[in-house]
Amino acid sequence: MSDQTLEFAISGMTCAGCVSRVERVLASVPGVEHASVNLATERASVRFSATSQPQPNALVQATEKAGYHATLLVRGASLDMSETKNRELSELRRSLLWSTAFTIPLFLIAMLPMLWTPWMDQMMRWLSMTGWNWIMLLLAVPVQFWIGRRFYISGWKSLIALSPDMNALVSIGTTSAFLYSLCVTLRPDWFPEESRHVYFEASAVVITLVLLGRYLESRARGKASASMRSLLQLQPKIARVVRDGTIVDLKIEELAIGDVIEVRPGETLPADGVVLTGTTFVNESMVTGEPMPVSKSAGDTVVGGTTNGNGSIQFRTQAVGKDSTIARIVSFVENAQATKPAIQNVADRVVAYFVPAVLLIALLTAIVWWSVDPEHGLEKSLIHAVSVLIIACPCAMGLAVPTSIMVGTGKGAQLGILFRTSQALQSLQEVDTVALDKTGTITEGKPRLIELTLLADVDRSQLLGKLARVQEKSEHPLAKSIVEAAKQAGVKSLAFVMEFVAVPGLGVHAKLSDRSIVDIGSSQYMLQLGIDVQSESAKWEHHTLRGESVFFASIDHVLVAVLAVADTIKGSSSEAINELISMGKRIVMVTGDSEQTALSIGGKLGVHSGDVYAGQTPRAKAEVITGLQSRGRTVAFVGDGINDAPALSIANVGVAIGTGTDLAIETADVILMSGDLLALPQAISLSRSVMTNIKQNLAWAFGYNILLIPMAAGLFHPWTNWNLSPVLAALAMSLSSFFVVANSLRLKSWTIRR
Repeated sequence: MSDQTLEFAISGMTCAGCVSRVERVLASVPGVEHASVNLATERASVRFSATSQPQPNALVQATEKAGYHATLLVRGASLDMSETKNRELSELRRSLLWSTAFTIPLFLIAMLPMLWTPWMDQMMRWLSMTGWNWIMLLLAVPVQFWIGRRFYISGWKSLIALSPDMNALVSIGTTSAFLYSLCVTLRPDWFPEESRHVYFEASAVVITLVLLGRYLESRARGKASASMRSLLQLQPKIARVVRDGTIVDLKIEELAIGDVIEVRPGETLPADGVVLTGTTFVNESMVTGEPMPVSKSAGDTVVGGTTNGNGSIQFRTQAVGKDSTIARIVSFVENAQATKPAIQNVADRVVAYFVPAVLLIALLTAIVWWSVDPEHGLEKSLIHAVSVLIIACPCAMGLAVPTSIMVGTGKGAQLGILFRTSQALQSLQEVDTVALDKTGTITEGKPRLIELTLLADVDRSQLLGKLARVQEKSEHPLAKSIVEAAKQAGVKSLAFVMEFVAVPGLGVHAKLSDRSIVDIGSSQYMLQLGIDVQSESAKWEHHTLRGESVFFASIDHVLVAVLAVADTIKGSSSEAINELISMGKRIVMVTGDSEQTALSIGGKLGVHSGDVYAGQTPRAKAEVITGLQSRGRTVAFVGDGINDAPALSIANVGVAIGTGTDLAIETADVILMSGDLLALPQAISLSRSVMTNIKQNLAWAFGYNILLIPMAAGLFHPWTNWNLSPVLAALAMSLSSFFVVANSLRLKSWTIRR
């Protein structure tokens, strides 16, 4: 949620028409720039201008005036509406039971005589038809006006707002059948004898079936959000905190950064932090999707929500509450579920005209049947018009996209694949070119210094200590290799850094307390400083031929050393690239390393030499992506560092390695929490499966209406004698929504295919 966005939980929505109406109402409030509503998650996201923020109460009142209930969601608080959902489900169940209790005897009274003539004779001995009509009226009234009042309340408000929704269609259809039957019961002499049939049972059964559909749909939608609830429940409620040498149990909300927490075997870690003492194995599968436990000892980072193995550890908290990894994952998933992919626009455009068109079709149906069959016209026009109104309720259209997005993003989160927006989920499967950063993406990102060649008369240990002192200020993986080498050699410079400047993609510049000026970086950086490195090429070219990174060090603008660093290719990189190629993706490598190093790595992985872009600065990386896009390519860029941020932001889909820097993660559209490149083809495969699921849902939602509306209108009756009664129409409508949600739930069983 950005600083210029408000989020609301919306209750009372039933179909795509409701979504459209709430969006229009919210967008009409002064100061609102854009409003987006999601039927599956029942959330509204309202973006406002920086100069005029609307009052939340104004938005709540506007929503409630339209017939819905809005609750402002507190920034940083995760959306756990399970208690509200359970209450709504209980209310639906209660209404359904009462409706069923009245409808079953009503249905039996109306239908049994038609199915069994002796029963008709017996009934007539007990009461006249007029008497039975009165009994059916008494049974129908509570269903129509007590249990069915929800349809009248919302439907009437939607009609007043000139934005009729599903509730309007149900209330108009059932009221028409009820009023016709009421007139037949009160004044049968107004109607020809052959038209003195009552349809109380049709009205009651329609309401009962619609309630049944909503109940089944609500239960299914609860299952669709199960992935989110499982994420919310990962962290324990209580943490064991070390205070003044004693153990104190604190609520998770009371934790602060810097607290020392003790975790015993089998317990769940309550926060993110760094291990102080102890060794163990931690199961991080719920965060990264990787099933193998990870070894942890002093200095290693741990993530809240993961499960400790058989060792005891103490760790110091680094992130708690909304800043923890689990909270950020939940936030990412919630935001993705709240946004709309481009494919949703198809359904939105159709729904904008759908319900008014249905009302017109129902009216024309009534007129035509009244005209073509004067003898039974009134009765047939009523039945067919009501069937059209009931069959066409656009519930399935509103659920087709968001339920798939909800289940798909939740499933991705369980596997360590986070989609920041639903558009990223759609765009990923459209990608035809994958551009990869090298360091930390293809390689481990943990290079080690394998050779330090002196080019001047300096002491090796003193030089290594001084270079390490400078590189302590840098976040680049190559810098860490020097720091680690100095640590292992036991050397440390007495000088300290007074000034430090990182030159992205090139190197670092520093001034030390001993007044020396130290520059460390690539050959391009040395050239920029006016320092010749080519004269010493014989001492470093063999490293680049082996795919090792080479950079240089100068002190007081004098070249003093060549440093060779090797970064191991990740074990899964080759398999991941092969999978991407088998999927038809073009692989491009974009790196700041030298051309020889890049070509060596690319050659080992099967990347075509023409698709290797070496020596690229952060700006140049972005220009490579732009160049590919200008040639009609849809590009995903995968990176992990600060220098990858421009390329990540400009790519069609930016994919960040979850073990990378915060800036890369915040800039990306998709995050691979495991840090494993093999998760990328799995993310693309999941994206394909979700989009296929959405297309199936939309095809069903639209196709079912295209096929059954003409049948409900009686269009095929003259040739086939096919009719669709209001009861069957209600059943079909309810089952269509349930089918869409059930089809989306199939994504819960989607598994990683290796």
